[in-house]
Amino acid sequence: MTLTRSLTRDPSGNRATADVLVIGTGIVGLATAWRLQARHPDLRITVVDGANRVAAHQSGHNSGVLHSGIYYRPGSIKARTCRLGKAAMEAFCDAHQVGWDKCGKVIVATTADEVQRLDGIQERGKLNGVLSHRIDTDGLRELEPHAAGIAALHVPETGIVNYAAVCRKLSELIVAAGGHVTLNYPVNKIEATGDGLRVQARDGRSVACGHLVNCGGLQSDRLCRIAGGQSEVRIVPFRGEYYELAPSGEHLCRNLIYPVPDPSFPFLGVHFTRMIDGGVECGPNAVLALAREGYSWRSVNPRDLFDTLSFTGFHRLAVKHWRMGVGEMHRSLSKAAFVAALRKLIPKLRADDLHPGRSGVRAQAIGPDGALVDDFMFARSHRAIHVLNAPSPAATASLAIAEQIIDQLD
Repeated sequence: MTLTRSLTRDPSGNRATADVLVIGTGIVGLATAWRLQARHPDLRITVVDGANRVAAHQSGHNSGVLHSGIYYRPGSIKARTCRLGKAAMEAFCDAHQVGWDKCGKVIVATTADEVQRLDGIQERGKLNGVLSHRIDTDGLRELEPHAAGIAALHVPETGIVNYAAVCRKLSELIVAAGGHVTLNYPVNKIEATGDGLRVQARDGRSVACGHLVNCGGLQSDRLCRIAGGQSEVRIVPFRGEYYELAPSGEHLCRNLIYPVPDPSFPFLGVHFTRMIDGGVECGPNAVLALAREGYSWRSVNPRDLFDTLSFTGFHRLAVKHWRMGVGEMHRSLSKAAFVAALRKLIPKLRADDLHPGRSGVRAQAIGPDGALVDDFMFARSHRAIHVLNAPSPAATASLAIAEQIIDQLD
């Protein structure tokens, strides 16, 4: 695929509207468009999204952590892009007056088994270039006086930021450089036109383009298929629900308090996160969402639910993790159960210290064997690149992921 100024014409004979069209105004899509403008300032760039605002889904509903890269398998795309992307994101925020804070975090072990797992986490961090310090109970109390643990890792370079604010700034910069950001544009058709593509919205509007980058998140697998791409994975949505500390309880957490991850379960577990704009979030859990954009139990989309429940990969995942899934659902429906999970890290926490917060939906790619795709995943079709899996730390790594996408385009 050679990235040049396109001479593609749409069926009506007009010159192409865009040389490169990016689907998705989440942070990966916007970062890709912005980096593309910097590398190829002569290209016409358009970003479209079906939502009515940028960062409407994953990028605007996450915990806002600038991840260090301590957890990820050395040599993986996650590990490489997290380290590069974190440095790039910090520089971007400094350059464009987006607030962030390198506050650090602690990963707290509460059992002897978890203490042993801390060694493996610290070793992975070393291989990824992440500095961490093993601390005892006294050291933990100095950093987080109300956290309970028998040992911990202190990761001083972890930070916090508002990724929705980053997305808004990226959108402003793209438009200022001559690009276009078009909202309320739900794509339902992608056709090859010989030397390009025509991307159509549900209302009949269309954009002719030379190349396409699919950063559609929760819809990325469907967009890949309608563009003619081949992929066996399917997006299964998992909702994460948060509580917030009431003002009277905010003193219980200074910065970020994480548990030691359970290696048999693909999510990090409930934790405490100080937010850059104030307040402390507690969570998330991880329950199956009944819609790809389903932020509560009341949000049900029959097509989305059928896609999940009819998928062999989901059946195999459910058989393997059903006990954990039941526990997550119990925490979703019972505040007492959620509080009990949080008390493992902060025993003084009371139910009155918490009130319901927001929720987010994670677009998790799952293979037909039931395995959750752990790393970032890309696919290709005619004049298109598809980002099929971009879980955490995708927001942290977004500017580095963008460079990888553009390298493939080039």
